[in-house]
Amino acid sequence: MPWLLRSVRRLVILGAATALMVLAGAGWILLAPRPAFSEADAARFEGGDAARGKRVFDAGQCASCHATPGQPDRLRLGGGLELGSPFGPFYPPNISPDPEDGIGRWRGIDLANALMSGVSPDGRHYYPALPYAAYAHMRPEDVRDLMAYLRSLPPVQGRTPPHRLPFPLTIRRGIGLWKLLFLDRTPIRDDPTREARWNRGHYLVEAMAHCAECHSTRNLLYAIKPSERFAGGPDQEGTGFVPNITPAAIGAWSEDDLVEVLTSGHTPDLRVVASSMADVVNNMAALPEEDRRAIVTYLRSLPPRPTPGPEG
Repeated sequence: MPWLLRSVRRLVILGAATALMVLAGAGWILLAPRPAFSEADAARFEGGDAARGKRVFDAGQCASCHATPGQPDRLRLGGGLELGSPFGPFYPPNISPDPEDGIGRWRGIDLANALMSGVSPDGRHYYPALPYAAYAHMRPEDVRDLMAYLRSLPPVQGRTPPHRLPFPLTIRRGIGLWKLLFLDRTPIRDDPTREARWNRGHYLVEAMAHCAECHSTRNLLYAIKPSERFAGGPDQEGTGFVPNITPAAIGAWSEDDLVEVLTSGHTPDLRVVASSMADVVNNMAALPEEDRRAIVTYLRSLPPRPTPGPEG
């Protein structure tokens, strides 16, 4: 009965095709961008304190990536710095208050969803080159104040080039899978058994300053390896090696030594930090000394981890 076999075969093929379509549809829904905050939260992110927002701006290292290259003013946030990566170059956008080329038309909640969930105002995933894996732990009031400060800065005209990534990395929906695996939005809570300075340092290092984003080795999916967090690793631009900042490497340096590194860039062994860390020092130096000491207190409390080899 050939006709029966053909009918059964067609039904099997149709059933398999239907199942694949259902799975694809479910996956598409599962990987959809999910903002951390809804419209009901919009008022929480307005009316911030710009003076407090400057402290958030400096701690968050915003100028390091978003200042317009080739000019000395770290508050001209026209973006455009080329950030190398194994996948291709990324170009941080204009985040000045320019209404056309920057974020002048953004609301506070738009900034909150970008930083704390990696979702753009038009509902797309941001690439984790924006370190929202760390910013996701920020306190909403700090994002509110940061927005107030950003609005006080000069508008800068000009849009940045698009990221140069190969297909299929250009399909942003796939970033939803990365987020499902690696994005943790759990707020950072104060540890009542620790002193206030340690708790402040914990928050600064793990959320705002996002130190682990550079000073860690990454896996094949470009997420931080927990066992090598803060232990150094290959530079993300493929040009060198980022140092270990656990006590295994800096344990012999005193608190004052480390505060000096974050203030002037001068290390106890008579070196001066360079490359992207020089920009980090410029930002850290703008913070109150109490914040730099809090960062040092937390870093000195990390578990010592051996530096991985250059191959990671």
